[in-house]
Amino acid sequence: MTYAKAGVDIDSKSAAIASLVKELRYRRTGKGRMMDIKGQFTSLIDFGNTALTLCTDGVGTKLLVAEALNKWDTVGIDCMAMNVNDTICVGAEPFAFVDYIAIDKPNPEITEAIGVGLQKGAKLSDCEIVGGEIAVLPEMVKGVDLSGTCLGFVEKKGIVTGADIKIGDVIIGLSSSGIHSNGMTLVRKVLERNEISLDQKFDELGKRIGEELLTPTTIYVKPVLKLLKQVKATGMVDVTGGGLRNFVRLKKGVRFDLSKPLKPQPIFGLLQELGNIEEKEMYQTFNMGMGFAIIVRERDAKEAVKILGKGARVVGEVDEGEGVGSSRLDLSYSAY
Repeated sequence: MTYAKAGVDIDSKSAAIASLVKELRYRRTGKGRMMDIKGQFTSLIDFGNTALTLCTDGVGTKLLVAEALNKWDTVGIDCMAMNVNDTICVGAEPFAFVDYIAIDKPNPEITEAIGVGLQKGAKLSDCEIVGGEIAVLPEMVKGVDLSGTCLGFVEKKGIVTGADIKIGDVIIGLSSSGIHSNGMTLVRKVLERNEISLDQKFDELGKRIGEELLTPTTIYVKPVLKLLKQVKATGMVDVTGGGLRNFVRLKKGVRFDLSKPLKPQPIFGLLQELGNIEEKEMYQTFNMGMGFAIIVRERDAKEAVKILGKGARVVGEVDEGEGVGSSRLDLSYSAY
């Protein structure tokens, strides 16, 4: 199976984005204008000596798993994580967040449980939820959709753009908590084809597979911001949908030693076996155990790993050319 056959074609999505963006030509002048720094995980806005950041994202079809299990108290963490993790990629600190819930009919029990997760995500990222919206759309929405928007700030001199990346720089990966909130459409199709219920328990997981899929996305804000106070990062990547393809944004030559990766959690091996999924497809769809990556000078790698703590290790380096590669897999993606 592949992500495209499951219904999500990343290349078609990129084409759709390009068709939209080419129409967005208006540019504000003066304070508050967008900064022309392309390829980032968040937008940057000129605000004097400071840059504001603004990004938006949602939880995706992980919500269908929450609905099936009637367990809504963790997806708010995912919603926060998908946004705040993008925010820190440029060295910015997330500080304000608004959520958006589209629902077919009001259900106080569901929205309260979602609020529990949002609150926990806010504390984990030190990002205050300052407002939001609940839209009741019975003719448009079946069930619940959850997304949010995050505002951050960074001093201009501290912006991490990737422009300072040099050949020989080291890539440090931070471990994920599992699937996070990406590739879930492929996951669900694999289970469906194998007639596996979300309530089914697997020994290698030690829990019901549905519970494993609802494990919240890791929030990397605090360890990354701590690192940036002590070590210069030349680039950062949030490993979300598309897996290692996210590194193409750097427009540098990136090589991974997949013989010494962050160990993927058992869920990945289980899904690969059940879906007969090729290894390349796994690495270009899922995070495969690495949820975030930081690029530093080789001389700073040891100190950086120590500061980041448990779950951090060197996974690759910057090489000549552009794109993403590996000695074990044909991952020769070119830059956007």
